[in-house]
Amino acid sequence: MVDQQRSRRSCLAVPGSSQKMIDKARTLPADQVFLDLEDACAPLAKPDARKTIVASLNEGDWGDRTRVVRVNDWTTEWTYRDVTEVVEGAGANLDCIMLPKVQTPEQVVALDFLITQIEKTMGYEVGRIGIEAQIENALGLNNVNAIATASPRVETIIFGPADFMASINMKSLVVGEQPPGYDVGDAYHYILMRILMAARAHDKQAIDGPYLQIRDVEGYKRVAGRSAALGFDGKWVLHPGQIDAANEVFSPKQDDYDHAENILDAYEYYTSEAGGKRGAVMLGDEMIDEASRKMALVISGKGRAAGMSRANVWTPPED
Repeated sequence: MVDQQRSRRSCLAVPGSSQKMIDKARTLPADQVFLDLEDACAPLAKPDARKTIVASLNEGDWGDRTRVVRVNDWTTEWTYRDVTEVVEGAGANLDCIMLPKVQTPEQVVALDFLITQIEKTMGYEVGRIGIEAQIENALGLNNVNAIATASPRVETIIFGPADFMASINMKSLVVGEQPPGYDVGDAYHYILMRILMAARAHDKQAIDGPYLQIRDVEGYKRVAGRSAALGFDGKWVLHPGQIDAANEVFSPKQDDYDHAENILDAYEYYTSEAGGKRGAVMLGDEMIDEASRKMALVISGKGRAAGMSRANVWTPPED
C-alpha cells in the first residue's frame, strides 16, 4: 500500500539528465528527491535521462529520502515511455511517480492502470508505488477534488505556480511573489486553499511549488511561511540553499512540539481511570479537551515525521 504520511517538508527537484546533480542529491538533507524528466530535461536528452534515472535509483544510497520521478504530462509523446522504462527498470527502488499538468481524474486513472500493468508484468507488489498529482492550470484546479480521489495511489496534491500563473494570464513574471497591483492580501490564497481542502478531505498531503529566486533564502522563507501557516506539508526546493529553510519552515518549533506532546500525554492521563475520567482539564493556564487533542496530533505528527525529540516532558501530578 502507498504511504500517505511520508515527510515531505523539502522536495528537491533534480534534472534527470544530470548525473552530477543526482549524485549530489544523495548527500543533501532533503526529505524527498524527485528526478525530473519534464521541464528540467530537454527533449533530446529525455531518452538517455530515463536510463540515467533507472541506474541511479538502482544504485541505492538514498537513505530514507522519498524517491520520486516526474514524468512528462499526458499531452506529450514521452509519457508512456517515461513510465514504462522507469517503472520496469527501477520500480522496486521507486516510491512515487509525479504526474505534471493534471487536468482531469481520468489522467490519474490512466497512469494508475499503466503502473499496475507494469507491476504485474515485473512481479512487483501491486499498488505500492504512489502518485503525486501536480495542479498547474485552471481546469486542474476545478477538478482537484476528483483528482485527489481518482486512485488510491494518490499521495499528494502539488501546486505548480509557474504554469498556473501563465494559464490564468496572471500579470507577473516572478513565480511565488504577488503580481503588480495586488497590494492587499495574497493572490494565491484561493488556489492554495482549494488544493489544501481537496488534500485534507481525502487524507492526502499538500505540497507548495517552487520559488525561483534561488539565492533569496529570506524570500523563500517568507513565501513558504504562507503555505506552511495554512497547513501545507512542504514545498519544492530548486537549490541546496533552500533545503534547510524548507525543513525549518515546515517543522514545528521546539516549544510547540513539546507542548503538543504534553497535551497528548496529559489528556490521555486525565481521561483515564487514574486521572479521574475527566474530559476537560487545565494544563497550566490552558484548558484542554478533545479538540485540543486533535490539534496537538497535527503538530505532534509533523514533529515526529521530522525526527524531532522532546526537550520538555510532562509528568502526571503526584497523589
